[in-house]
Amino acid sequence: MFVIKSMENKGQLKFTKTKMKKTVAKLFLTAFVFCSIISANAQITLHTIGDSTQAIYDPNVSDIRGWGMMLPQFFNSGVVVNDRAKSGASSKSFYMEAPYWTTVKQQIKVGDYVLIQFAHNDEKNGGLDGGTDPANPINGTDYRGTTAQGTYKDYLRKYVNETRALGATPLLASAMCRKYFSGATITRKGQHDLGDDFGVPATDNTYDYSFAMQEVATEMNVKFIDLTALTKTLFESYGDAACTAQLFTSADSTHPIALGGTLVARLCAQEMYKQGILAPYINTSTDVLINPTSCDFGDAYTGQTLTKEVTITGFDLVPASGTFTLSVDNGFQIAANKTDTFASSITMNYTTGSLAFTKFYISATQSVGGTNTGTLTVTNGAVTKTVPLTANFITLTGGTEVSLLWPLITNNTPVLVGPATVVDQSYSGMTLQSYAAPNGTSTVWPAGSGYDTTRKTQRNVIEGGTWPAGEIDEVSTRYIQFGIKPAVGTDLNIDLISLYIGGAGGNGMRCRISYSKDDFVTTYVAGEFQSMVANTMNAVSKIPVLKLVAGETLKVRVYPWYNGSATGKTICLADMKIHGVALPASSLSVNQFSENKMILTVENGFIKINKAPENSKISIYDLTGKLVLKSSINANAIPAPKTAGLYIGKIESQEGTNTTKFIIP
Repeated sequence: MFVIKSMENKGQLKFTKTKMKKTVAKLFLTAFVFCSIISANAQITLHTIGDSTQAIYDPNVSDIRGWGMMLPQFFNSGVVVNDRAKSGASSKSFYMEAPYWTTVKQQIKVGDYVLIQFAHNDEKNGGLDGGTDPANPINGTDYRGTTAQGTYKDYLRKYVNETRALGATPLLASAMCRKYFSGATITRKGQHDLGDDFGVPATDNTYDYSFAMQEVATEMNVKFIDLTALTKTLFESYGDAACTAQLFTSADSTHPIALGGTLVARLCAQEMYKQGILAPYINTSTDVLINPTSCDFGDAYTGQTLTKEVTITGFDLVPASGTFTLSVDNGFQIAANKTDTFASSITMNYTTGSLAFTKFYISATQSVGGTNTGTLTVTNGAVTKTVPLTANFITLTGGTEVSLLWPLITNNTPVLVGPATVVDQSYSGMTLQSYAAPNGTSTVWPAGSGYDTTRKTQRNVIEGGTWPAGEIDEVSTRYIQFGIKPAVGTDLNIDLISLYIGGAGGNGMRCRISYSKDDFVTTYVAGEFQSMVANTMNAVSKIPVLKLVAGETLKVRVYPWYNGSATGKTICLADMKIHGVALPASSLSVNQFSENKMILTVENGFIKINKAPENSKISIYDLTGKLVLKSSINANAIPAPKTAGLYIGKIESQEGTNTTKFIIP
């Protein structure tokens, strides 16, 4: 196999060949890119459920890379990886909370696989069970907690049984180790065994979550992937200092960065291959490795720049020393670092037949709407690889501007301009403390904000006033929420989410700002802070490409936590803004009426409905969603609006509701 070692003086990585077991050696030399490309022809889906160490992260927001987001690169097109891991989830919370396991089950089909990895947050209540009520945990402060030999096993059994009931195959994977070193060795607690906290000897596995999972695997005849043991060996081979520098985020000892996530995914894929789990689908490519084989940048508005992070690795290269040229075409740009000037090509030197694990970046922008395609070409003269590139740009023309702003100076009353419906601010596990400046004499605002130290903010605190110890990630039931809906008869295209956010009372405040239009079944991150300087407001600005149609709601949530047990600490918010453009609803058409043989006409100053169902009534709305006119039941005509323009007609009856657009000339 190939062992990754550190080049300590240069802060780089090199690959050293130590044993030549050919099949295994070539198996796991895969690089990755943070674009999830799924083959349309894939027949098997590998669903991964777990916590933040496995979850998907936005490379433009965070340096953390869950190992689950790296796993797709180790499979060929015969397997799709559906990474549904959730930051902050325990085996209990992922099962109980509506957006997670319930919706994963809806995606599982016969023949799929489900890889189950929990433990990090099951430990949150110190090895005790926290009950089932997030607002009133028992035995401590966090309901997510489970007991290794009790409720943890119970929830694992639920996942196994319910996966099998759907005709799919469950897999159990113990949690990757935390970077808890004692000398050169990962501690017992770092291996998810809390026995030392209870004063029991190492031979006592009562509080060992990895051991408990293995027992469930044996009991229920489930394949078991011991990532705890595998990552213990990996991390100890690096040592504490190298793990800190190369494998883990600087913010904590739990979450992997790019290389760390890749190596854990590699270990998982290697163990799956050894056990014959999806082995025919494992990627066995070698030499120059770039992932994915095609890269879709997704949607953007015209003028917006999209950037993707890509990695490349090379082995057994001929010639043994040389230079790779990486070039892109058709308006795409490439750079070795995000802060470099992007151009049409870059170069990378290599020696000793190997190209080190290296990240680079590709950007796409376009001033006109439409899909742009291009090619990334990588060559050293002897080896040439190509990766197709795709980006789609959307132009919003016409429509009505929508701006929703919560200033949060003296109250939480929003200011709405344009056609939309406000979803009022709400709290879960948080409460309002006051409206005040973070610090009346020394608050720091971002340049360009126009604010000084006297500007008030909305200061919010955890319910009960005490932030619990031991938190390093969001708690899904603790948040501050804002939202917006499209007005009747319109689609709302969101093009900006922004706010100012900071901590007061100490430097330990942390937070993640997420948004979703499907109640957080699908979650996007607008911003994340793994460290915050007290009394300093930070600007968050995200340009999402998101269309809301009738029945959909955009929810924006701020998930705060503190890096230790504390009181008197608040998270401060200001100028929460959602911006977009409202257009006539694309899903509405007069053809809907012809299907029911109803006819709506505008004649002589009246709107008439022919062949309407019994007990029908008609309502007329303008494009701001304001009710203009409304008929009584059984009226077959209603006076037309006096002002020319586009309107929405809604016909309601016992047979249902039909909606259409019409023009008053």
